[in-house]
This record gives sequence, C-alpha cells and structure tokens, in this order.
Amino acid sequence: MIEQPSSRGSSTVPNRSLGAGHRNRIAAHLLALDAHDRYLRFGYAAGEEQVRRYVEHLDFDRDDIFGIFNRRLDLIAMAHLAFIPHEPDTPAGVEFAVSVVPRARGRGYGTRLFETAVRHARNEGAELMFIHALSENIAMIRIARHGGATLERAGSETEAYLRLPPATLDSRVSAILDEQVAQADYRIKKQARNFLHFLGRLQEIRRGASGARGKSGR
Repeated sequence: MIEQPSSRGSSTVPNRSLGAGHRNRIAAHLLALDAHDRYLRFGYAAGEEQVRRYVEHLDFDRDDIFGIFNRRLDLIAMAHLAFIPHEPDTPAGVEFAVSVVPRARGRGYGTRLFETAVRHARNEGAELMFIHALSENIAMIRIARHGGATLERAGSETEAYLRLPPATLDSRVSAILDEQVAQADYRIKKQARNFLHFLGRLQEIRRGASGARGKSGR
C-alpha cells in the first residue's frame, strides 16, 4: 500500500497541503488502489462507496492532508493527519495514514509525507502521533519504526506511537518554506499541462484546416 523506505533522498520531493477543492483528485487516488491496498490503507476491504464516503467527510479545517502530484497533476501519494479531540489532562494527539499508488512506489514518498506530517503535528502542538496498521503492512511499520515510533503488536494489528518534541523556530520556518516550494511546483506543473493541452488543440485546428483546404482543392 505504501512503498518501502528508499535510500534516495525524499526531502527534495515537493508535497503540498490539500483542500476541499482536491476532493475529486483524492477520490481518484484512493480508487486507483486495488482491493488489497485499500484493505491495508483503511484496515478493512473498502469498496468504492465507502471510499467516496470517506472523501466526502474529510474535514480540511480540523485535519491536515498532504499530497504529491506528478507532472500530469495526478495525485500519486497522500497522507491524512487526523487531529484527535483533546481531553483535559491528556496529551494532544494525531493519527497518521498514508497511501501511494503502485506506479510511484520505491521513491521515498511515504517517508517524505511522514516527515511532513511529524513537523506539522509538532507545529500544531501535538505531543503524540499514532499509527494504526495491520501487522502485514510491513512498509508502514518500517516507516514508523524508522521514524522512531514505539510499536506494540496485538495479533493482526500493530499500534505505533511517536512522542513529538515541541515546535521550534526551525520547524515552523521549514514548514512555511516547504509549502511555498510545493505551491510553486504545483503552479509550474499546472502551467505546463495547460500549455501542452493548448498545443494539442492548436494541432487539431491545424489538421482540420489542412483537411478543409485539401477538400476545397479537389
């Protein structure tokens, strides 16, 4: 469902915050996962209706959601950082989940999104990050362990938790700079896609005009 941690540097991969306007892309991303991948991502065999219901109920005001786009602006990896309702005398906590489409695995995207989620959780005052995964989801468990999380296995399920240090000036500035880079990267990809679409339409017009001239010359 997610890729194994990669030896290649993942910190250079731009990933941006997602909002309500990205619901369709989020749904397309999750529906591109096969049945087994959805099982690992959600912990149960989520069908299309259940996936769409999940997307429909995403709370972009409460939670943080991040994504990585390819040049065609397909959402190829995404993470959901869900903030747990805070109770008095209990540490503020968040829950992390991530998914990467099959063709984009092996590039460190899951690790990169995990790092981004940790930093955002710290900046929002969270003290604990929880990861609930099926024990067979080896890739997710490795990312959690690599990130310093404590793991507790109970049969078919594994609970991981990571104690987060307080936010620092560096963590806050890094989050701002990374988001700016990701937004610029998205705009460039969008402009490039629009330009290619324009060229495609222009070529169709030229072919149509050429065909019309050929007919009129008969």
